[in-house]
Amino acid sequence: MNRRWRRLQARVRHRLRGAMSLRLRLMLGAAGLAALFMLALLPALQGAFSLTFERVIEQRLAADASTLITAAHVEDGRLLMPERMPDEEFNLPDAQLLGFIYDRRGDLVWHSRSAADERIDYRPRYEGRTSEFLRTRDAAGLEYFVYDVELQLAGSRDNAFSFVTMQPTSEYLSLFDEFRRQLYLWLGSGLLVLLILLWLGLTWGFRTLKRVSAELDQVEGGQRQHLSDEHPRELLRLTRSLNRLLDSERRQREQYRNSLGDLAHSLKTPLSVLQGVGETLAAQTQSREQAQVMQAQIERMSQQIGYQLQRASLGKSGLVRHRVELKPLLLSLCSTLDKVYRDKHVQVEMQLAEPCLVPMEQGALMELLGNLLENAYRLCLQQVRISASHHEGDLLLGVEDDGPGVPVGQRERIIRRGERLDGQHPGQGIGLAVVKDILDSYGGELSLAESALGGAALRIRLQAD
Repeated sequence: MNRRWRRLQARVRHRLRGAMSLRLRLMLGAAGLAALFMLALLPALQGAFSLTFERVIEQRLAADASTLITAAHVEDGRLLMPERMPDEEFNLPDAQLLGFIYDRRGDLVWHSRSAADERIDYRPRYEGRTSEFLRTRDAAGLEYFVYDVELQLAGSRDNAFSFVTMQPTSEYLSLFDEFRRQLYLWLGSGLLVLLILLWLGLTWGFRTLKRVSAELDQVEGGQRQHLSDEHPRELLRLTRSLNRLLDSERRQREQYRNSLGDLAHSLKTPLSVLQGVGETLAAQTQSREQAQVMQAQIERMSQQIGYQLQRASLGKSGLVRHRVELKPLLLSLCSTLDKVYRDKHVQVEMQLAEPCLVPMEQGALMELLGNLLENAYRLCLQQVRISASHHEGDLLLGVEDDGPGVPVGQRERIIRRGERLDGQHPGQGIGLAVVKDILDSYGGELSLAESALGGAALRIRLQAD
């Protein structure tokens, strides 16, 4: 048992000390998700920047086109433009802002000085649309933003013109490249800062696992009996399960010590008898009666050893929670006992809650109920009642009979540990001793009372969760 506990401790400590690798896995997972998120965010930000910047350029070219429209006037069906435009960029030969005016047939009728040397194959045709924003290229492949607004001057269709302003995309492309470099820099820096903060957060969050590991070391060293409850609620079930296992192991060791003492005490008398018979047999080689006595004592000793070892093996696991359905087990036990006590014609009444699951390992529950029902069948006159109900989170089991019952002054005595080793009249004493041991290992309670049937009522309380 101690080896099993040490192996469990070693596995738990190994897993807790593996928190660093768990933290590293969480970090790698978080870093991967953050990188994927930023990679998905990058085109969205670039698209938003491009759309916003193009709208700014469109608004600027629209304002420049308004300047052309304001400066234009028609006389005698001819378009007249001033020598110098109000916007000085139209007047500079090397300026980036270009201005053009086309008639309704798409022929160029005017261009700004800044567009004098440009060879741009753009021929709009008046279609009555208000404005249009697009891109075009010149003969050298240089790309331009184009804003084209169509307007009728003097309210005449003959005086319909397309006022076009252009600007090279090179400035936009250089700004977009600079924005992209800055975006990569800021997103990379943000990812690095995020990972550092995440690492610090995980380091702080995993400190509680180190505290659990330290408390396990203290339990192993005998410096404390239980793990504390000062842990996050996600770990409370683990620590409480380990505490239950500690209590179970402690009770198990106590049972072993008691069982060994009981076994040694139980074997004293049979061994003395065997010793005497052996001496007699040594003197008389032919003695059937002495041989029979020896066999009886050996059988008695075997029964005592079996009982003590069975008692010592009973125990509750601190981590595994068993659930056994009660009714099928009762039906099986009652069927067996009906055959044993068939002359009594015992009537069994069951009052069971539905569903009724007992938080106990099946072998232990069968041993417990087998002893209680065997006592009830043996002592009853004709009637046995079995009940099971839930009360305040606990499971209440009861076995009653219509037999002679137990005197009030004897009820506590017969379930005390020192009263169960009556070898000549084992009956209820040993049976209740086994029941008491099983319930102690599962944190249950056993009590005796008077039954409404007239006999004894044995009541058991178990924690349902």
